[in-house]
Amino acid sequence: MTKAQPVLHELYPDTHHDTYSKTLFGFWIFLVTDFMLFATLFATYAVLGTHTFGGPSGKELYHPPLILVQTLILLLSSCMAGLGGASAHRANKALTLTFFALTFLFGLLFMGIETLQFTAMIREGFTWRISAFLSIFYSLVGIHGLHLLFALLWTLLFLLPLFFRPITPVDLRRLTCLRMFWQFLNIVWVFIFTVVYMGGIA
Repeated sequence: MTKAQPVLHELYPDTHHDTYSKTLFGFWIFLVTDFMLFATLFATYAVLGTHTFGGPSGKELYHPPLILVQTLILLLSSCMAGLGGASAHRANKALTLTFFALTFLFGLLFMGIETLQFTAMIREGFTWRISAFLSIFYSLVGIHGLHLLFALLWTLLFLLPLFFRPITPVDLRRLTCLRMFWQFLNIVWVFIFTVVYMGGIA
């Protein structure tokens, strides 16, 4: 008798015991621990957010229209990542590349706007040394920005090989985790938008 070939469960990721499911479970654990980091930063901001020590407050520094544009851009990037992940599950390479390329472009635009904002604030002398408020502001928003930079690099790393070969089960796992990470960044930004920016303007 010939030995039966193993089943590639990655092609049907719904059995909760295959490599795909184990990978996603591990990535969920990573996201939970990462969210705990941001929860700590938010708690610190809740304590130090009003300690300006005579320096500028959020109401003086924030530009609501630009922040709203940033938020919409990141929402679009998260939406494109979701569509890209769905296309990968359908083995539609063209749509997968298109949607994740749009995810990358929207994320890059978001990073560009945030970099310009930080640069303008620093040029005016509003550095992290001015007050406890600015210290935690740069820490919280800056760490989110570092996560976004990692997401951009991760997107490039995963997309480039797909130009030369079809989507494999390994690609499917990787792109699903990438989609989850983009959506995680979007959720964290919604909290930043609400707590830091809207709370500071109010």
